[in-house]
Amino acid sequence: MKKITLLLFVFISTFSFSQTFKDSINSKKLLEIRELTISVPESFSRNPKKAYPLLVLLDGDYLFSAFDGALKYGNYWDDLPEMIIVGVSQNKNSERFDDCAISTETGLPEKKGEKFFEFIGGELLPYIESKYTIAPLKIIAGHDVTAGFINLFLYKDKPLFNGYIALSPEMGMNMEAYIPQRLATFNNNVFYYHSSAGGDLKAMKETSQLLDQNIKAVNNPKLNYKYDEFPDASHYSVVLYSIPNALYHFFESFRPITSVEYKDKIVKLPSGYVDYLKDKYDMIESSLGIKVPVRINDFRAIEAAINKNNAINDYEKLAQIANKNYPKTMLGEYYMAKYYEGNGDLKKATKSYQNAFGMEEIGDLTKDMMLDKADGLRSQIKK
Repeated sequence: MKKITLLLFVFISTFSFSQTFKDSINSKKLLEIRELTISVPESFSRNPKKAYPLLVLLDGDYLFSAFDGALKYGNYWDDLPEMIIVGVSQNKNSERFDDCAISTETGLPEKKGEKFFEFIGGELLPYIESKYTIAPLKIIAGHDVTAGFINLFLYKDKPLFNGYIALSPEMGMNMEAYIPQRLATFNNNVFYYHSSAGGDLKAMKETSQLLDQNIKAVNNPKLNYKYDEFPDASHYSVVLYSIPNALYHFFESFRPITSVEYKDKIVKLPSGYVDYLKDKYDMIESSLGIKVPVRINDFRAIEAAINKNNAINDYEKLAQIANKNYPKTMLGEYYMAKYYEGNGDLKKATKSYQNAFGMEEIGDLTKDMMLDKADGLRSQIKK
């Protein structure tokens, strides 16, 4: 019982770190004040200049809590990054339809839909970017009519968003043909997710399936795409089915090294274990625009692969990455000691363990451990 209480306390405390608050923007495009719900990560208060990916939610009145909860949970386990979330209020039943008005003749926004489109790009994004440092990854999401509307941002010559989450979209004219054409033109990474439910209208499901077929035919290595069908979901419960799948697909490269990844990929490599680690974190930065320090557990996974395959020389390269990521800690000296020890240079290994003793502890590496290892090698040298 005590363990359960402690776990609940940890979750509540962690989730309370992020700040969620109401804001508003006086729109000259819409000639009205539009309410916003904003969530900023806990680390923002410590480092307001840190860049975060942005998630803009249409139908923010009911999508915000679902996305916010999923992201907090994923971030707790370090599977998903911290993000800035902005939910746009569309709480009047007719408002969301007026906001998302699309011409049946041109397939482009019309009437208030045109003004709302300009509000998102010309007012909302500049407002958010004036208050926060935003990473290159900008995602927009919506449900049914708003899910269809977000696709219009793909039509711009220089799209404002490079991530799209369309939940049971109600699409406009010829979107199932035009969206794939636009996705084929991206020269930088673009993420696209859409889903459908068994409870959706037949026409909506058929359009989503056709869109899926057409996107799968796109040959663009920069496109990260996924489509889900949930036959047991209603038109509304599909939101809760879809959100984790969408987020975990978008941020697949962000996740720490898993036991499956270690067993099926890393340890089976004939060489290049440290290169695998470097490439993984280079991929996070290039595809997501997020700079993440190499996680300690990922260092230990590569260390285990080096030991298992007796690739002792890789420790020198691992030490370089450790010094770059954690320069004040003993991690780099520890790996240099492993390098020297594995190559039979016990004097240099002892010196490295002694150097590590004078640095900050990290992970399960302690001063006592470094002292014991240095003493153990000294005794071997004397013999």
